Parts: sequence; structure tokens; C-alpha cells
Amino acid sequence: MQDLSASEIESILDAAASFTASKPSKALSGRVVAFLFSEASTRTRSSFEIAARRLSAEVLGFSIASSSLLKGESLLDTIKNLEAMGVEYFIVRHEVSGVLEPLAPATKASLINAGDGAHEHPTQALLDLYTLKQKKGSLKGLKVVILGDILHSRVARSNIHGLKKFGAKITVCGPQALIPQGIEELGVSVSNDLDKALSGADAVNVLRLQLERQQQNFVTSLKDYYASYGLTPERLAKIPDCLVLHPGPMNRGVEIAGDVADGPQSVILEQVANGVLVRMAVLALIEQWRAHGR
Repeated sequence: MQDLSASEIESILDAAASFTASKPSKALSGRVVAFLFSEASTRTRSSFEIAARRLSAEVLGFSIASSSLLKGESLLDTIKNLEAMGVEYFIVRHEVSGVLEPLAPATKASLINAGDGAHEHPTQALLDLYTLKQKKGSLKGLKVVILGDILHSRVARSNIHGLKKFGAKITVCGPQALIPQGIEELGVSVSNDLDKALSGADAVNVLRLQLERQQQNFVTSLKDYYASYGLTPERLAKIPDCLVLHPGPMNRGVEIAGDVADGPQSVILEQVANGVLVRMAVLALIEQWRAHGR
């Protein structure tokens, strides 16, 4: 998202809008798509697989857990060997930030970032932007709060890069220990007071508190976290036009109340549905670019 221009983002969102959930396409007919996921995923992997199949691609059921990567083979060698078998698209999720940058020039295949470390998650940001535009009509000048575990969130970074290109006013909010140092340099405001941050917001994107990292005591307790930073019906009642987003998976009763997640201001399941359309658009546009030698 950092490298995409506003017009390129608009092109992807427009392409997503041209697809429907029920009408398949032949855009990737004869192409083979492989998934290299070294981290767990439900929504991203499933929606990419559905997207690839709706574009008539063949999907390779590849598992890192039973691959030669566990024997010491490099990720690049794995990609190049699968490329030699005819794989032309790799959807990659990896725990190392920036892992794809040195690999992309070394292969003729297309590598698509499905989340790299704490760096970026570009297609999640694209589906978030698509959902906001669908609901609000425009991304320009929106006031968006990104709430929660900003420190470990690749979703936060990708959303910031994308939203800033449309003049959105972004506030990141959470306990100070979960706010990265220097994040203001990305053009966002920082708040440790959720009620103040939410005032006048058009949308709040609630991030999962990454419980697997909390052994470092970033928060005093889950109860205290929910009291200070949980999105509750009481807080949301003050901003009735504010949309609620969440990239999932959710910790109900930790960062978000169940009644909010399932309530009328929530667009969480719409995000999930839109993820298929956005990922269809990404794959189809890359196929077009490949056809023109880009």
C-alpha cells in the first residue's frame, strides 16, 4: 500500500466493484495459483482461494507444514521449483517483514503479499477501503480511528498508507505501550483516550489484541484493557453514524463487545464478503499487467 498511488488504488476498487459473488470469470483460466502460508489464516487464505477459483484458476493445495521448507530449503528455492512446475501466482503469508522484496525480482511468477510480519497486509487494507467507500460514498476526508494493538499490526500500517492518499484524518488509539514510537511520522494523530478519539469519527477499525504477544506485559490485564479500550455499546451510542470494522479474528469482550460486533453499525461480515471481490480484482489486474509485459 505504501507504493500504490491513489489512482492505482481506485483502479483496484473499481475492478472489485465490477465482479459479483455469483458470476465466475475466465480471467485466470489455465493459470496455477499456490499458497505459501507460514502463519495461520482463515479469512485471507479462504477468500484468496475462492477468488482464484472464481477466476477459473487451478489452485495448488500446497502445505508448508509438510514441505521441504522444514528440511532447510529456502523460500526462494521452493518458489522457483514450483514455478518450474507451472505455478505462476504465489500468495504468500510469512512471519518475516519485507520477505517478498528480495524474492520478487528473482522469479517470473507473481508474488502477492498476504501479510508479512508486522509490516503490511495490503489486500486487507484494500478491502477495508472498498467497504468504507461502499458505505460512505467516498474516502476523501473521512475521520478514521484505528484502535488497539497498533504496535504489532500490519493491518494498521497498510490502512494508514492507503487512507492517507485520500486525505483521511487518522487517529491511532491504544495504550502507550502498544503505540509504535514515531508513528506520527506517517501523518496520523495519536491518542490514549478512546472517548476523545471516537468523537466525530466516521469509522473505527478495531484491531485484535494479539494475546500471543502479551507475555511481554504490554497491558496490565484483559479486564483493564476492555475497560479503557474496548469498543462497547455505550461508547458507540455517542457516534451513531460511525461504522465498525474489524479484520478478524475477534476477541469478543477484549477489544470489542459482542453486541457491537453483531450490531447495526458493524460492517465486519461485509468486509469478509468484499475480501473475495477485492482479491479477485488484484489477481485479475495482475494478469492484465502480465499480459502487457509489466
